[in-house]
Amino acid sequence: MSGAALGIEIVVVFFLALFLLHRYGDFKKQQRMVLFGTLLAWYLCFLIVFILPLDVSTTIYKQCLIDHEAHAQTPSVSPVLSNQTTPNTSISASKNTQRVCYKPWSYIPDGIMPVFWRVVYWTSQCLTWLLLPFMQSYARSGGFSITGKIKTALIENAIYYGTYLFIFGSLLIYVAVHPQWHLSWYELQTIGITAANTWGLFLLVLLLGYGLVEIPRSYWEASRQGHLLIKTYFKAAKLMTEKADSEENLEDVMEEVRKINESIKYNHPLRKNVDTILRKCPVEYQEKMGRNMDDYEDFDDKHNTYPTERSLSKLHKQVIYAVQRHNRTHVQWQILLEQAFHLEDVAKNETSTSRQFVHSFAPPEPVGWFRRYIYTPTVEWYWECLLKQWFYRILSVLLSLFSVAVVWSECTFFSTRPVLSLFAVFIQLAERDYNYLYIEMACFITIFFLCTCVYSTVFRIRVFNYYYLASHHQTDAYSLQFSGMLFCRLTPPLCLNFLGLIHMDSAISHQAKEQTAYTSQGFNGPESHLEILGTRCLNLLGFQQFMGDEMTSDLIDEGRELLCRERRKRQRIEDGESRRREWRERYAQRDEIAGRNRTSMSEMKETNYGETLNSNTNRQANYTPSSSQTGRDSIELLQDAEPLDFNAETLTDDPLQSEPGRHAGGRYFSMSSSRSRIFDDV
Repeated sequence: MSGAALGIEIVVVFFLALFLLHRYGDFKKQQRMVLFGTLLAWYLCFLIVFILPLDVSTTIYKQCLIDHEAHAQTPSVSPVLSNQTTPNTSISASKNTQRVCYKPWSYIPDGIMPVFWRVVYWTSQCLTWLLLPFMQSYARSGGFSITGKIKTALIENAIYYGTYLFIFGSLLIYVAVHPQWHLSWYELQTIGITAANTWGLFLLVLLLGYGLVEIPRSYWEASRQGHLLIKTYFKAAKLMTEKADSEENLEDVMEEVRKINESIKYNHPLRKNVDTILRKCPVEYQEKMGRNMDDYEDFDDKHNTYPTERSLSKLHKQVIYAVQRHNRTHVQWQILLEQAFHLEDVAKNETSTSRQFVHSFAPPEPVGWFRRYIYTPTVEWYWECLLKQWFYRILSVLLSLFSVAVVWSECTFFSTRPVLSLFAVFIQLAERDYNYLYIEMACFITIFFLCTCVYSTVFRIRVFNYYYLASHHQTDAYSLQFSGMLFCRLTPPLCLNFLGLIHMDSAISHQAKEQTAYTSQGFNGPESHLEILGTRCLNLLGFQQFMGDEMTSDLIDEGRELLCRERRKRQRIEDGESRRREWRERYAQRDEIAGRNRTSMSEMKETNYGETLNSNTNRQANYTPSSSQTGRDSIELLQDAEPLDFNAETLTDDPLQSEPGRHAGGRYFSMSSSRSRIFDDV
């Protein structure tokens, strides 16, 4: 199993990152370089989180071997114990104790982890500080060619990083001229790592502090169905405002596009740029602009003023952002409607005596085998109305205890004697028995909880409504790359903070112990403990709070009215569909009956025609005037004879004019339609 765990986790983490990117990004519409850069950033960060527990267990095993070698030099070691070793075990003994060093199942051979961490760390740093900002500017650029986009990205990044280079260069010159300080390449590298970790720790204080409070609270609020429904009304009112604003913004941008489309004709040099902008517009706007366009009119640069290429690039950028925002708010509105309708259904079904969950609207997709045989309406009622609330409450209490343990450990991890950090106590207790599976699971659960608090905050962050991660493939390229940059900047300091919590970072614990392969590469800079910050400080970052003031009450009432309106609208649509379905079924039955009647009539005509041919002698005696007409018509048709009283002058196209002239005893005595009427009876 040596190295197998590392390979398995590398593959599993790749598919996890790919799944999340598929959920938030759009593989069909977004650029391949944007998707690749975001996938690589997420993959490297998740890889650090999943591989770090293996590094911890391997380090503990190496520490056991070091202790064994140190005690082996003393004369108190029993020689009998050395014969009991196996290839996977080593003995560590002192004067009064005997300890066996078992090799962990996930042991990683020497030389692999240092190279692995160097590649992962420096690749992520290159992504977050160089490549992703450039790709971010490239994706946001409104240029019409690759060269134009690259030029715009270089200019924006030169302005952004020029400030950093100026500050760093000034400090570097000050250090270089100082007579007591002598900088080498290793010291410069340490300064860069320290600066990056300090920047990441500043963000970590905000995001982790918010997540430690918000995640347990969100599950507790989810257990209160009434409160959750009111909060959904509140969200509906705010989202409707944003949706209306996005629609108005899209209308304004489309109006600008329409004016430019009408002014720049087909033979203008900038017409191809206008066509590129039109392809980014919604389909309904493309059809309207296509109908109003006159391709036969040439442009005249002497009498008209035309936009420049720079103005078209700016308009192109506005179109991309407006369309993306409009689509995102529309999808979010539909998702919020489904959530609100489901919560209203739960509130109605709580008082149901049948104990079967009834939905207001039929599901859009057909019912599968899971809902048909396992998740039946009865099971759904017990889960939604009874069990789900208690499950969320218990989960919220457990997460609250975990958050309290994190806060306590963050405040006391610097104390090594006695050990006050709870996570360090748990790891050291497992280390005595060399229970590597428990060590890896404890490390993984702890770091997974920390990452959940941080990453969930990143996924919900809204910086001035510009950076926004939305599920269901509605995240734009700029926000995807922004999240990749944040992940790469937050993950290394987060892992160092975790190693400090379990006293595996010698820079914090100040203990002469074996370092992990991660910290031995010099990635650890100055650390600081985290404090819980007030959530009000994060309102500037887009974390809208839910408070019980008068303004919120107005928004709740507005959201309730909006959902009632949408419910009535959807009910009318479903009623119309059911009526149309009923009419289609009714008319289908009528058509089936009429088809059978036509079939029987044709069979009767064929029978009469056969009898007519076989009874040439008694034709007049056997038929009544009304029944003899069909035989007469058939005989006249076969003999290619004209009707009895046919007159071309009396032929008219209006059947109402010829109706009075018809004879009661025959059909063709006063012909009022074309000759093709003869073939209708056949």
